[in-house]
This record gives sequence, structure tokens and C-alpha cells, in this order.
Amino acid sequence: MRTANHQENRPSPLLRLDGKRPLWKVLPGTTAYDATLERMRTHARLVASGKAEEEVWLLEHPPLYTAGTSARPHDLINPDRFPVHAAGRGGQYTYHGPGQRVVYLMLDLSARGKDIRQYVWRLEQWIIDTLAAFSIDAFRSPGRVGVWVRRPGSANNRQDKIAAIGVRVSRWASFHGISLNVCPDLSHYQGIVPCGISDQGVTSFEQLGHIVSMEEVDMALHRAFQTHFGPTRKA
Repeated sequence: MRTANHQENRPSPLLRLDGKRPLWKVLPGTTAYDATLERMRTHARLVASGKAEEEVWLLEHPPLYTAGTSARPHDLINPDRFPVHAAGRGGQYTYHGPGQRVVYLMLDLSARGKDIRQYVWRLEQWIIDTLAAFSIDAFRSPGRVGVWVRRPGSANNRQDKIAAIGVRVSRWASFHGISLNVCPDLSHYQGIVPCGISDQGVTSFEQLGHIVSMEEVDMALHRAFQTHFGPTRKA
């Protein structure tokens, strides 16, 4: 099991050597999914063609489910509970909603080493280090995607997922990204089998007893992002 302090096989940060900085943009309110998805795809295409700079968007969606390319129909338990969107990212079903920080990253991986495996590792470590800033001990779980914590008081080593990762890369431009549970309504996950995993649970900052604002989480995300991906410029 790896923790935030785990150093074995740690790859180098995915830094750009040309000095260009991605735009760090926090979007207010809740953001409609389909329109955001189309804007993200368009921007990723422009990044891939060298016609746009990298961007990172931090936002919240209204309650909804998204289906990745590996989603299994029987994992959608209650299809009428919230809108269901085909995301086009990797992975299975997940939930987005208020109180969850979603981060979409449109990065030029051709300028960052062309290593998708390392990119996903770096996303995981970015979340782990962000959580460590709030004294939350998070880790990777072998065979499972995302970032996990031990369930408090669990006698059988049960784990709960606190962050999901779903990415897509086209012509070395990344899009989609991560979702981190700050204070969402966790009962909303009951309409799906999250990421196809039925034997573990989901959790949040709030459920773990950490009452923090989204702005505090954003600041921690920004600090940790710069460690793993380099400096940003702010909108």
C-alpha cells in the first residue's frame, strides 16, 4: 500500500521545458455538463494542433451520472434518478454534483514527456499530496483506479474512494481529469455502482470529519499541482 510519503519508483514531475504555463481557471456556480464537455473537447483539439495554450478548469456540476467507455449497463442501478451522460473518457460510471471539485486538464503531453502512464501516476499523486495537506492519509489501491482512504473504525481493512480519475488523450492532448469529494451528498452514489466497484465505498472530506471550504481545497490543489506539473498562470 502506498501513502503520500511513498517514494518508490516515483517518476519525475511532468514539467514543460519551454516555460509555458497552463491557465488555471476556477469557474463559479454549477456548470452544465454537455456544454462543458464540448468546450473541453474543442480546446483539447486546439492544444493538440498548437493553436491554444494549456488550461486547467476547476468547477462543479449539477447532480448527474457520467458513463465512461467501459461502463456496464447493469452498473446503472437507477437510470431515472439523475441525467446520464456519455463522457467519452476511460472508466465506468461515476457521479458528479455540488460539493465535489471537478478538475479538467487540457495539457500538451507532447511537451511533457509523452508518457500517459506517468501522467496518470502524477494525477494520483497530485490528489494524494493535496489530501495530505489536510492530514488525510490517502493512497493508491492495487487493481483499483482512483485515490482511496481507510474507512475509520473498519475491522476488515475496508477502503473508501475519495477521488476518481478518468482521462482521455488524443494526439497527446489530455482532457477530462479528476473529481474530489469535498462535501457532496454521498447518497447520490446509490444510483450507480461507482467505477464498477461494489465491495468498497465512497467518502468525502466531510464524512471523514474535515470541514473545509472549496476555496481551501482549491488552494491546496494549486500548490500541489505546481509540484507535479509546474507553475500556472491565473485567469
